[in-house]
Amino acid sequence: MKNFWKTALAAGVGVILVSLVLSLFSAFIFGGMVASFGASSEAAKTVEPNSVLDIDFSKVVIAEQTLEDNPFAGFSSGSGFSQEEIRTVGILDAVKALENAADDPNIKLAYIRPDMAIDVAHLEELRSALVKFRESGKPLVAYMEMPTNAGYYLASAADRIYISNYRGGMNTLVGISGRLVFLKDLLDKLGVNVQLIRHGKYKSAGEMYIKNSASPENMEQNTVMVKSLWKELVTPMAERAGMSVEEFNRMIDNLELVEAEDFVNRHLADEAVNMDGMKAKLCALVGEDENDFDCIKSISLSDYAKATIKKNYKAHDRIAIVYADGGIIDGREKEEVAGKRFADIIDKVRKDDKVKAVVLRVNSPGGSVIASSQIKDAVDRLKEEKPVIASYGSYAASGGYWISAGCDYIFSDATTLTGSIGVFGMFPDFSKTAKDIVHINVTAVPSNAHSDMFALMRPLDSKEYEFIQKDIETIYTQFTALVADGRHMDVARVDELGQGRVWTGRDALAIGLVDEIGGLEAALDYAALKAGCPEYQLVSYPKPLTAMEQFMEMFEPDTQEYLVKLSGLDKATVKAMEDIVSAKEPKVFARMPYTMDIR
Repeated sequence: MKNFWKTALAAGVGVILVSLVLSLFSAFIFGGMVASFGASSEAAKTVEPNSVLDIDFSKVVIAEQTLEDNPFAGFSSGSGFSQEEIRTVGILDAVKALENAADDPNIKLAYIRPDMAIDVAHLEELRSALVKFRESGKPLVAYMEMPTNAGYYLASAADRIYISNYRGGMNTLVGISGRLVFLKDLLDKLGVNVQLIRHGKYKSAGEMYIKNSASPENMEQNTVMVKSLWKELVTPMAERAGMSVEEFNRMIDNLELVEAEDFVNRHLADEAVNMDGMKAKLCALVGEDENDFDCIKSISLSDYAKATIKKNYKAHDRIAIVYADGGIIDGREKEEVAGKRFADIIDKVRKDDKVKAVVLRVNSPGGSVIASSQIKDAVDRLKEEKPVIASYGSYAASGGYWISAGCDYIFSDATTLTGSIGVFGMFPDFSKTAKDIVHINVTAVPSNAHSDMFALMRPLDSKEYEFIQKDIETIYTQFTALVADGRHMDVARVDELGQGRVWTGRDALAIGLVDEIGGLEAALDYAALKAGCPEYQLVSYPKPLTAMEQFMEMFEPDTQEYLVKLSGLDKATVKAMEDIVSAKEPKVFARMPYTMDIR
């Protein structure tokens, strides 16, 4: 897909590259900047006594894995290097940093500024770590400027919640919603006829191509799923406010939270203050002069993680985390979860005698059936030799569930979207596009009756449709059989839970698709227990991007980002449109229909 968009964007990219090169040259020559790509751009900071752990989500992104500091991350075209750099901290490092801070005599308190968007499962694991920090007896303080669903969910873990009394910070704590996008009308205008062949009445990933509104089954599963997710978020928020869930929902349904005072009056916040007032509160908490803002010694979450999280090089035994983060695709691409590449990685881990157990961290909505099968086979080989524990992030659905259903034990966050046991085939027909839109006439010259059925230049006939449906049914049977084997269920029960339906982690636990609600750290503890390794060195695969690789990625146009901004659609929808535009051959997918942002 990159090659397709590179051609379209070549002229603009060329100008941008020239601008980047000139700006970088200027920064090096006149700014005196020295950066080393072989090591971190900054030495780990020391933690001073009486420090505040500053968790500012405008400066840190919580992701699956921690990335090296990129010395060019603050670059902005036309203005050299900006003062702020957004760091990427892996969820496991974020949790461990909070654990370390709870026991660190140099950390006086933690201060969170949670106005942001974050993956929902990372949100859940992070809040659990914040609660544990608060339970250690150290103050946990939150300050909100623009309350959001995600932000208040995190803030509700704090002892004290302060809210900005500035006007203009609109409250968006109004509940969550999913968004289903349908492309049929657009595809009709483009002359594209998508033929969808699927198994599973809830397997709605392909509906967006053939309908202009949701099927009853699709609406049913989405309504149940969104309500289940909201219940996980609203319960601790209501508890923090001293309300029942029903009272809390009634309050936001009536849009009663308008001004900062509304949050204070309804006990959702303790006090409304400006930033100077917030700094004075922090000074008082660390025992300093409330008028001397310079008294506050703070350290960011990323710097603290770098300073305190060290590998246990003394331990001989290893536990590996394999991060299956992204869509499942064919080949050996470095992007996403490429089937052959990940199978090779898992085989490498299997052959490492020092690795005693493996955590397969799945954060994937699925994708290619072939790639999922390749990864699943490698996981099965690995499982024959060492314990393999699954840990689910935001998504472990369809292909993501396929690759992990056979693991020895499955941990899921309550808000994970999982299941989606179903398969669909997508066969776009571009004949009308060619004839009516770009005015090209195509004539097939087949050797046999159905030689051109995969040329994507005519609709399938009934016999061809039946032929492909048989293949889809075979794959679905394979899917339900491997789940039945991995989860020790009857195939009939798996079929009942399958049909493409997506479940939250909490609901998946109740029906037996996962074993326990818990995050990545819980999975690691269980893996260590199964392997008999109280002391171990943690190793991660694939290796996260180096600073040099991040720097080089700056020169690769992120076409999906461009299209998201231009269209206003979400990434999942843009990806779906790219699948149509780039189609060269029919494809069979084990993929859920969307991703979801909690804001």
